Amino acid sequence: MPLDVTVERLIPLPPETVAGYAMDWRHDPEWTQGIRRAALTREAEGGGFGPGAEVTRTAHFLGRRMVYVLRVAGYDPPRMLDMVSVAGPMPMHVTYTFEPTQSGTFARIRVRGGSTSYLRFVAPLMARQVRASLVKDLRDLEARLSR
Repeated sequence: MPLDVTVERLIPLPPETVAGYAMDWRHDPEWTQGIRRAALTREAEGGGFGPGAEVTRTAHFLGRRMVYVLRVAGYDPPRMLDMVSVAGPMPMHVTYTFEPTQSGTFARIRVRGGSTSYLRFVAPLMARQVRASLVKDLRDLEARLSR
């Protein structure tokens, strides 16, 4: 995959607090750059949010409106949320991990993008923009939870 960006941040709060907020799709527009709307459009097999659930996000990125659907591929609160796109402008794989430390939570977001001809053309610019957005996401997450 031409796009593979990982950002990390130590957040001085317990993993249950950080992951509990970050893994709740209802909070996506509050701390995730560009997301204007998020909706649970398919519940997990047993109901609610979990493996198999799908979240539809409406976002603005690089001046474009994008609507995409992420399916939960892995869910292990408060440690990990793994999602893959099943609809949208490009293949995408997003993984959130939260590791406990003595001073709080080591939060990590990894975004991988598939190989479309458009993405190959803009991959360097897109990687910089994705990295900048993810850095701000984790900074905003910490700020919101520290209030």
